[in-house]
Amino acid sequence: MPAPPTVRWRPNVTVAAIIEHQGRFLLVEEHTDRGLKLNTPAGHLDPGESPAEGCAREALEETAHHFRPTGLVGIYMARFERATPGDQGETDITYMRFAFCGELGAFEPDLPLDTGIERTVWMTPDEIRASVSRHRSPLLLQCVQDYLAGQRYPLGLFHMDPSIRAPGPA
Repeated sequence: MPAPPTVRWRPNVTVAAIIEHQGRFLLVEEHTDRGLKLNTPAGHLDPGESPAEGCAREALEETAHHFRPTGLVGIYMARFERATPGDQGETDITYMRFAFCGELGAFEPDLPLDTGIERTVWMTPDEIRASVSRHRSPLLLQCVQDYLAGQRYPLGLFHMDPSIRAPGPA
């Protein structure tokens, strides 16, 4: 009897910016398949970029604010089951999120927000806690709480082999 096919598990790598200014956190309100939801500026890591570079890019694309990561708040994982358009069942997706804190930079008022982003909002920790039913990810509140607890790790934890930036096949 032939061996069953090997299934390779591949979590989706995402990066998130925990941006605090004067006691408020910069969040995005975005369209999802479950309606309008709140999230930290976040997205998928692109080929050839470091997690910190991806975080800065996503923050700019989703908020029109420049952001310079200065520390890693934490590494988080969450699993979701979602209906996939055209599919009869659920799709099981695991996300691995690298959440960064850092320095808020200049605002680019003429820069359009990424597709699906309705607007940006500044919220206090209490407002974030009170809006859990509107969170896109269960990781949003945990990341903010870890930031508020002072959890920080140096960016030097990341090592990128030069092959990451090399063009063409590995």
